[in-house]
Amino acid sequence: MTGPAILVAGGHGLLGTELARVASSAGVLLVRASSAELDVTDPVSVASGVRRFTEAARAGNRPAVVVNAAADTATDAAESRPDPAYRVNAEGPVNLGMACLDHGIPLIHISSDYVFDGRARVPYEPYHPPNPLNVYGKSKVAGERALLDLGAPAWIVRTSWLFSAQGGNFLTTMARLERERAEITVVDDQTGSPTWVRDLASGLLALAGRVTADDPPAGSRVLHYANAGQTTWHGLAHAVFDALGADPSRVRPCTSEEFARPARRPSYSVLSPRAWCEAGLPPPPPWRSALTAALAANGPGEVVDQERTFLSR
Repeated sequence: MTGPAILVAGGHGLLGTELARVASSAGVLLVRASSAELDVTDPVSVASGVRRFTEAARAGNRPAVVVNAAADTATDAAESRPDPAYRVNAEGPVNLGMACLDHGIPLIHISSDYVFDGRARVPYEPYHPPNPLNVYGKSKVAGERALLDLGAPAWIVRTSWLFSAQGGNFLTTMARLERERAEITVVDDQTGSPTWVRDLASGLLALAGRVTADDPPAGSRVLHYANAGQTTWHGLAHAVFDALGADPSRVRPCTSEEFARPARRPSYSVLSPRAWCEAGLPPPPPWRSALTAALAANGPGEVVDQERTFLSR
């Protein structure tokens, strides 16, 4: 049997794009499905898409696995409009889980550090009880719990503070503001683990290989992946300016209260990758070296959409 075939729901977002790039470099067959091709909020769309994908994968003698990168991440908007968040983040994983259960294939579902309330002062382990502060976090917890209750062959991977040198994210925003403003102000009382999306994508491909090779991680179905170490948003912005050769003193600290937003954020959401590493999966690099690598990456790289017939048959 050849290597796995991977279907990515929400495949044209930051993570889906990076998964395609890493898979292409590694020679892994991966299909990115847009929301128009596979709408995670629509059980019929999900059932049809997963069925076609699974049939095509098996016809090619490949084990199939689905990665759910679809998410409604509009954290502040969700406070006043919770329905979209719950449809995508809570109902979506269940729809995918049911389809994967029907076809006997594994699902890897991506979740968030915002499932925690930030009261801890040591890195969160997968067994720590969630207690989200905002609607977005509550919708992610609802999706996690419903998926686990379903009994599907699913693994939940929580991650945090994703950044990339391409697309809309904190790193590209800081790089733009460095060019446009003499000074910027960034909150300095929220601590987390910045994570390069390329490192996460590489880790997920390793996990996909394990769960399709009858060698899944033992123990908990919930894992944490974040680059090693911790900092604040101000500390990350400071590091970005420094890496760009700009004066980091141009980044001024402020409190969350001074930079008030509709949704509360946890003051501490560092994720421990201990369970991930104990499962024999590749350990996440330190966030500072990941930041350097992200900025040194040569352009957006090639993204290849492979075997589109998996969804169009």
